[in-house]
Amino acid sequence: MSDVDTGTRTKVKVKTERPRLHKVILLNDDYTPREFVVLVLKAVFRMSEDQALRVMMTAHRRGACVVAVYTKDVAESKATEATELGRTKGYPLMFTTEPEE
Repeated sequence: MSDVDTGTRTKVKVKTERPRLHKVILLNDDYTPREFVVLVLKAVFRMSEDQALRVMMTAHRRGACVVAVYTKDVAESKATEATELGRTKGYPLMFTTEPEE
């Protein structure tokens, strides 16, 4: 007799989940010039002039505005980059992230 396993084999399929998405949020402040906010939105988030103006005005009127939605790492990286651009010019410009529901 041989020691060959003649049982059935089952393949285990690994189901990969999509990564959770995070929102990048622009917080309004009373000191950062509107033109600078638009410049940052265009540079970091690759927005057109019109898109950047709409996002900036929404944040101005409502206190905050969702800028974009990315995976967690990308969202945090872009929020940090945009916030740092404001800091280098001495503005309290602030971007934050939170999980999308």
